[in-house]
Amino acid sequence: MTQANIRPFGGRTRANWIRLHTMILLRWVAIIGQVVAITVAQVFYGLQLELGLCYLAVGLSVIGNLIATFIFPRNKRLTELENLAMVLFDLLQLAVLLYLTGGLHNPFALLLLGPVTISATALSLQSTLVMCAIAIISVSVLAISHLPLVTNTGEVLKIPQIFVFGHWTALLIAIVFTSAYSRRVTTEIHSMGDALAATQMALAREQKLTDLGGVIAAAAHELGTPLATIKLTSTELLNDLGDQPELAEDAALIRDQVDRCRDILRDMGRSGKDDLHLRHAPLESVVEEAGEPHLDRGKVVHFTRHPDGENLHNPPTVLRKPEIIHGLRNLIQNGVDFAIENVWVETKWTDAEVSVRILDDGNGFPQQVLARIGDPFMRGATGMRTSDARPEYQGMGLGLFIAKTLLERSGATLRFANGSEEQRTLNKVGAVIEVIWPREKIDAQTGKAANLVGQNQHITT
Repeated sequence: MTQANIRPFGGRTRANWIRLHTMILLRWVAIIGQVVAITVAQVFYGLQLELGLCYLAVGLSVIGNLIATFIFPRNKRLTELENLAMVLFDLLQLAVLLYLTGGLHNPFALLLLGPVTISATALSLQSTLVMCAIAIISVSVLAISHLPLVTNTGEVLKIPQIFVFGHWTALLIAIVFTSAYSRRVTTEIHSMGDALAATQMALAREQKLTDLGGVIAAAAHELGTPLATIKLTSTELLNDLGDQPELAEDAALIRDQVDRCRDILRDMGRSGKDDLHLRHAPLESVVEEAGEPHLDRGKVVHFTRHPDGENLHNPPTVLRKPEIIHGLRNLIQNGVDFAIENVWVETKWTDAEVSVRILDDGNGFPQQVLARIGDPFMRGATGMRTSDARPEYQGMGLGLFIAKTLLERSGATLRFANGSEEQRTLNKVGAVIEVIWPREKIDAQTGKAANLVGQNQHITT
């Protein structure tokens, strides 16, 4: 088992699990807390704050949240760099507020640990080190430079310098310790998850080999008698054809090939045979294999390639990865489930990309679920109930979530949409699902995946 099989998920993959919607909700909570704290300090305790600058800092967070909410879909998964940018912005925004409200004399300085802890649990080691370094610099600057807290009477609120030094030291230790502790615990949890996943893959592979061995054993048993008969007959012919060398040579060849068949069956029964040439196939063959279980369900499934009629040269041969076949199968099943009569599965490729587009002539995705497609268990989400006209969508979610996850793991990008008004009028196109891969991700001949095919290994006795 290779290292990739032992550790199926990496830190960057896990960073991509975080939804933008989750980060937006956390930031709204922080914004509400900051506004309440500023208001209470001004109204109830009479602190003279730089309200304009304070509300400007909070307003930047509000603007960022609104932009992210209206521009990006709710189910967008953040990349490593996007996650780092989100958490870093929160850290710097909080540092600016603390600078305007007393620096380390402000007890809310402890909240600087929040973004650092999130980075340690969700991001890579490099991102965590960057966050820790910026947090340490921010704490050090706040200990030296900040605007003082002044009351209505002109009194400056501050703690003794020795306590400021103590707060600075405690925060530095907390940043380092909390980051190291959180990352250590999270790494061990992920390692256990990886170990369980590797165990499941090993068990699945062993089960396949066991099943294959059973088939080979049954084949060897069933073929034993006819092979023995052929060998006996060829041996007798060889003895009777001593005066005819040419025919005797053919009889000897038959006997030798029977022995070879016996040895191959015995060797395959011992170790199984993983024919590496079966790991890749033409793109259209893989797509048709994915859609085959749904061809006899009362809907017409049309398989077409390059509907625009261009770039028909250099068709790709792709890896027959289980996640690709199963993911496409789920998407085709979705089209067949909701189509009226027809489903179109279109394959298209260029030198840079390979795409599969699945269309149906149904009513399309309901608008209230379109932004949430790819999230699991959508039926239980608040406000996600669909109309009585499309009750089948009330259970939709898990199948598309599995398909989206599997295909994204293979390097694909998925797009969900409804057909345009013109398409609805002319072709009755309802839902449109497009899967796009960079060609180098799945091309078994020229891409990065080509070295995964390798050569068939000779089976020795």
